Amino acid sequence: QVQLVESGGGLVQAGGSLRLSCEASGRTFSNYAMGWFRQAQGEEREFVAAISVNGGRTFYLDSMKGRFTISRDNAKNTLYLQMNSLKPEDTAVYYCAARFARLSETYLYTRNLDYDSWGQGTQVTVSS
Repeated sequence: QVQLVESGGGLVQAGGSLRLSCEASGRTFSNYAMGWFRQAQGEEREFVAAISVNGGRTFYLDSMKGRFTISRDNAKNTLYLQMNSLKPEDTAVYYCAARFARLSETYLYTRNLDYDSWGQGTQVTVSS
């Protein structure tokens, strides 16, 4: 198990940028594949981006490609989501998630059921 705490959310104007952070504690961060999900008011949680254990592979929901970048700094036990060109429809609570994996694993995970640890979420609100 790993404990995750998101931060960096807030209120921004359309076209603006935010960088979300997810700090991990507990089991070694480098042993987890990571992902970002979001949930808008009244909607189901949806996949945003995923990154493999060593950061060598990433995957994004189509609507995020070219705007969002997922990255990780294993030395700091931190996952990031850089969000640019934000749109009002990006408004949601953003969650980071972790799935225990071996260091040699290169898989990416896109389903919420693939993950076993979740942060509390951070609110992102994009005004028009």
